Amino acid sequence: MTRFPARPRRIRPALAAFVAAVVLTAGCTLPAFAPRAESEVEAAPPGTAPTWRDCPEVPGELVGRGASGMRYECARIAVPRNWGGGAATGATAGPGTGETFEIALIRIRSATQRDRIGSLVVNPGGPGASGVDTAVYLSFGPAFGGLPTAVTDRFDIVGFDPRGVARSSPVKCIPDADLDASFGYDPDPESQASFDGFVDLNRRIGQRCGEKYGDQLPLYSTAQAARDMDAVRAAVGDDKLTYLGYSYGTLLGATYAQLYPQRVRALVLDGAVDPRQQLIAGSESQAKGFERAFDNFSRWCAANAGRCPLAPDARGAVTTAIDKANASPVRGADGREATAGWVFYAVISSLYTEPGWQELAQAIDDLQGGDPAGVFKLADAYAGRADDGHYSNLFDANLAVNCADETEKPTREQVRSLQSQWRQKYPLFGPALAVGMLGCVEWPGGRDPYPTGRADGAPPILVVGTTGDPATPYEQTAALASMLGVGRVLTWEGEGHTAYPQTRCVTAAVDAYLISLTVPRAGQRCPAR
Repeated sequence: MTRFPARPRRIRPALAAFVAAVVLTAGCTLPAFAPRAESEVEAAPPGTAPTWRDCPEVPGELVGRGASGMRYECARIAVPRNWGGGAATGATAGPGTGETFEIALIRIRSATQRDRIGSLVVNPGGPGASGVDTAVYLSFGPAFGGLPTAVTDRFDIVGFDPRGVARSSPVKCIPDADLDASFGYDPDPESQASFDGFVDLNRRIGQRCGEKYGDQLPLYSTAQAARDMDAVRAAVGDDKLTYLGYSYGTLLGATYAQLYPQRVRALVLDGAVDPRQQLIAGSESQAKGFERAFDNFSRWCAANAGRCPLAPDARGAVTTAIDKANASPVRGADGREATAGWVFYAVISSLYTEPGWQELAQAIDDLQGGDPAGVFKLADAYAGRADDGHYSNLFDANLAVNCADETEKPTREQVRSLQSQWRQKYPLFGPALAVGMLGCVEWPGGRDPYPTGRADGAPPILVVGTTGDPATPYEQTAALASMLGVGRVLTWEGEGHTAYPQTRCVTAAVDAYLISLTVPRAGQRCPAR
């Protein structure tokens, strides 16, 4: 895998009473392997209005029912596979060729909506996460961690699956067995033989995807998807875009702002990605962010021994668990082995939200007692792996987008060297972030990098950062705001990945910006609680 993807927003466990078929991890991402409802309506040709149809089956398949008072409508639009403009080097598709991708949309409107402003387009990040799913989750309102009524009363909530993701001409080229092997692999393959085995696995994945998609692979880039987003804006009838992007969604929003600054009404970029960081710098940044988040978890554990069975030394307990899993993995009731990789990804999964800390502690404690169920629950939620062993296309799309975006391609020798260096600096997460770069090292196809400049002509753009964010470390917040030239930073002194709408302070500031275009004061900070 490449860098750890940003996981999409997830509704709170209070909804679990009627989420019968979906695994819920407190505060974490809802898995992306729910059934995908396909529209019976053909995609509207480029430049034409879409045909909307009622689609209550989408929330029904995801969480059992729709939110009270919400109407769900779906449509599909066709976009050029290659928007041109110098993009997608080597790709054959382009304007005028007739080749298109289909983009799936959902529009959610509250029965209490008044004084409508327009549409709020949402993207949950990843890359590879479903915006359609996320719009559904957000529609359940503040009682379940969704959007405030003040927002849903003024905006339609519009989610879209970016090209290559979920319902939108999905990329699917990695067999379930290879994904199992990748997630289960030793996160720090120290011996040369083990490292070479991981190289071979990534080469095999790259070859399969290259054989299936060929020179079309660069067309899944962020630069192309940002142009699709302008087609989404036009499809919902808005002159200017109002947008809420989480994590990788901030990169997508920033790219849109650079391409179409005059078409921006308001952008909230929560969990900022610094577009100027190339693959190596971005991976090291995440290693640092996850180490810091794990230290925060460890301190919480030591101070809350009654709730954390790993106290007083959580780091020692987790490191020991990974080492033991390397030597002798615990076998579950179904025969599946909790190898070091699965234990490691359970740790990764838990750090995306503060409520996940207690679940991690219990999962590691249970593993020590011979029960790996908690480890698999956390790791599978992160990986998008269903109980039957099938995966969503989250990581297929994640690789396709990330690798199309990157201009830098380190060598295997560089990766091997960084693995050793980062083991010293970031002992738990550094080696895995280093060897994770092999995904793009072995990926075929050309590159289509996104722009990294100012959004001159755009209005103020709100960039939200969380001080304890592991996946998009806080330092990237000011970097993105500065690059755009019109960014205004809002800081949440909290834990986990992304901030809105988790506290009254953050919610009030973002709502005022979205509804009234009131920009937070310079340097505004919101407390953790």
